[in-house]
Amino acid sequence: MNELLLDRAAGGLGQNAFARRRCTDLLHAFRPAPRLRFDGGEVGTNIAVDEGGRSSTHQNDRDLWAHQAGVNAMALERFDGRIMVSGGSDATIRIWDLEQADIGNPINHNFRPVAEIARAGTVGSAGTRGPFRQNQNQDHQQSSHTPVRKSEGHRFGVTNLSFYPFDNAAFLSSSFDQTLKLWATDSARLSGSFDLGSKVYSHAISPIADHLLVACATQHPAVRLVDLRSGAAVQSLVAAGQISGAVLSVAWSPRHEHILASGAVDGTVRIWDVRRASGLLSLLDQEDSLGLSEVGRQRSCRASAKAHAGPVNGLTWTDDGAYLVSAGHDRRIRVWDMATGANTLVSFGPSVRNSGLSSVPMVVTPTGLTAPRQELLLWPNESEILVFQLHDGSIVTRLRGMGPTQFAVRLAEAPTPAPPPPTSSSTNIRPQPFRPPPPVDRSSARRNRVTSLVWRGAGGMGSEAGGEVMGGRDAVGGLYSGHLDGQIRAWVPATATPGAGDEAELVEDDDDATPHAVEERDRKRRALDQAYRSLMGTQITFR
Repeated sequence: MNELLLDRAAGGLGQNAFARRRCTDLLHAFRPAPRLRFDGGEVGTNIAVDEGGRSSTHQNDRDLWAHQAGVNAMALERFDGRIMVSGGSDATIRIWDLEQADIGNPINHNFRPVAEIARAGTVGSAGTRGPFRQNQNQDHQQSSHTPVRKSEGHRFGVTNLSFYPFDNAAFLSSSFDQTLKLWATDSARLSGSFDLGSKVYSHAISPIADHLLVACATQHPAVRLVDLRSGAAVQSLVAAGQISGAVLSVAWSPRHEHILASGAVDGTVRIWDVRRASGLLSLLDQEDSLGLSEVGRQRSCRASAKAHAGPVNGLTWTDDGAYLVSAGHDRRIRVWDMATGANTLVSFGPSVRNSGLSSVPMVVTPTGLTAPRQELLLWPNESEILVFQLHDGSIVTRLRGMGPTQFAVRLAEAPTPAPPPPTSSSTNIRPQPFRPPPPVDRSSARRNRVTSLVWRGAGGMGSEAGGEVMGGRDAVGGLYSGHLDGQIRAWVPATATPGAGDEAELVEDDDDATPHAVEERDRKRRALDQAYRSLMGTQITFR
């Protein structure tokens, strides 16, 4: 850092080059922020389950959940980097204000939701407070003669969330209950609901277009387009000969407002133009590394081509729209040059893991933060987050500290009922000792994995306090991840190299490590120390 400052002061490094160098260093230095917690207000006890099936109960301040049933989806508005919404497996949606943290100590805070959308048919909690819940608090203060308004939320788990592209006052949610819903952020009230007739795996809205078309990936083989203006499903994108197979992922181009990419279970990635009658522009082919090599060459759409050898459940564009990234169940991530449609043949190695029909929330860092062709890809690799170089596939770092690999939740125990009183007819019968009912677990042990990722850039409290972009020590965070164990975890870049004093702090902050993991780590350290001492203690003589 001092070398960069010296070069900048001497005039050898321009302002933009200095900012990119600094941002690149921060991008390579992400670490967990375990003192940033998200508390949805649910009560219970964490049960850690090791690989041998043994369970251990920990009753401490770690028993906090953003969604006790598991976090399925997250979205963060891009204007101020302040409002984040999360959706759970229990169909609840919670709205968080990321500027709740104290500016003096922003890396130690328990966030609480400012608004909550309960499951359909239930009454929402009136206990949440905040600037986005004022209207609902007034509703709860009405007279008792006013009928209680039941929630209009989803009936089943939330699959995807996204903010309105031009204003953070509205956001969209989709669910396994076959609906797409539009919500007002300020009041957490329903503005519109669309029944699509099939399970909705993901949805996407263009960040630049004014047509307000929402593309929905559903269990139906066609891509459904919902017009928010007219309130109807105006179009279905179907390719010739496509009669079966669900669509798992969709993504709009950030450069061309009418271009849409979709991934399906048959391994195809289709590029659509919603203005055309036929719709289909091209099929991406994993065997094609040339694309349209000649400028102005016209080529008809392929009859059949596969982008992956398995279902495609992840699609994302770079900010400039030059590249499309796809991921499939064949454990491959492919980068496509969208100027020609060619496969760039980037290999991300054998570490990639991908399973499940849910859309993979991979993130590509903004183009302007780094030097050209130095963007990073953040990949949710089940129990860890892998950070890749986008254009060469090398692993930059692994973000770990996700807690136990298996977990369960024990609900808060109800008051123990009193034993039944003895009767006169049972005086000759030996009384049996009264046993209270055993505690009930929410579910059996489940495997913990990363289910959602959101990127927080400059803005919000980070810019107001004059801190580093993407969140440094004086900002709330740069990356948030949702997990199946119900936690939302924050990741911030370390702005200084940890010294001897910081090392003890890092070990102390490793709250997510299980006792078995700590013991295994200590055993390896002792073995390495013993090997080092044995080598250094052996006297070597030369004859």
